[in-house]
Amino acid sequence: MRALVASQDTPVWFITGCSTGFGKELARLVLDRGWRAVVTARGELSRLDELVEAGGERVLPLSLDVTDAGQIDRAVEGVEQRFGRIDVLVNNAGYGYQSSIEEGEEAEIRAQFDANVFGLFALTRAVLPVMRRQRSGHVISVTSLAGFAGFPGSGYYAATKHAVEGWSDSLAAECLPIGIKVTCVEPGPFRTDWAGRSLKQTPNRIAEYAETAGARLKLTSDNSGKQPGDPVRAGEAIIAITGKDKAPRHLVLGGMAYEGVTKKLKERLAEIESLREASLGADYPDD
Repeated sequence: MRALVASQDTPVWFITGCSTGFGKELARLVLDRGWRAVVTARGELSRLDELVEAGGERVLPLSLDVTDAGQIDRAVEGVEQRFGRIDVLVNNAGYGYQSSIEEGEEAEIRAQFDANVFGLFALTRAVLPVMRRQRSGHVISVTSLAGFAGFPGSGYYAATKHAVEGWSDSLAAECLPIGIKVTCVEPGPFRTDWAGRSLKQTPNRIAEYAETAGARLKLTSDNSGKQPGDPVRAGEAIIAITGKDKAPRHLVLGGMAYEGVTKKLKERLAEIESLREASLGADYPDD
C-alpha cells in the first residue's frame, strides 16, 4: 500500500481518548483519508502505536489527561508547533459511572465530573484561541443519549452529559460569528469498552432500588460487547458532518438513541404545552 504523504493543506483533527472505541476508530478513518491527526490517551504512548504506524508523520501522539491543566497547555502548544493549526477538536475522552443517586460515592462523582465536564471545558478553552485566529474550526463533543434523558443508575453520568449539552448551546451562539462550528454527538449503546473495562459502578445494596438502578447496572454489564452500534459507522457519520457548511448542533447515533431522544423530546414538549396557561399566567398582567 502506498504511504500517504502529509500536506499542509490537509485538515488537522485533535481527538482525545484514542486508545480504544470511538476515538481510535475515528482517528483511523481520518488517517485513511490522508488527513493529519493529533491522537491522545492517558498514560503510556504505546497505547497509540497502531495509529502512529498507520499515519506516520501525519500523526502526533500525545499523553493527555484532560484533568491536568499543565498537560493541556503543553499539548496545544505542541500541536501548534507541529501542525500550526487545529481544524476539528473532538472531545471524546471520558467514561461512565453508574450508581443509584442515594448510593453515589462523592469521590467517584467528582472524578467523573472532572473528566467528562471540567476537563472537556478546559481543553476547549485552550483550543479556542487557535480556531479564533483561524476564523474557522469545529468543536465536536461526544455526549450521549444520556445528554437528553436520565435513566435509573446513570443519574450522575447523565448530569455530566446534560452539562456539556447546555454549555455547547452557549458555545455555539458565541462562536457562530467567528466561523467556529459546534456539534454534540449523542450515541446510544455502541460496541466499545464504555460498558466494559472503562465503566465504574457502585454496586446497588439498597433493596428499594434493586428493580430500578440495580437492574440497570446489571443490564449494562451483561450487554457489554453485544451493543448494536458500530463505532466505525459512527466515525463515518461524524466525519460527514464536518463537510457541511452549516454544522448540525446535534448528531444522534444509533437506532436506540434516535428512538430514545425523539420520544423524550415529544413527551417533554407535550407536557410543556399541556401547562401553557400556567406558564403564561406567571407573568405580570399587562398594564
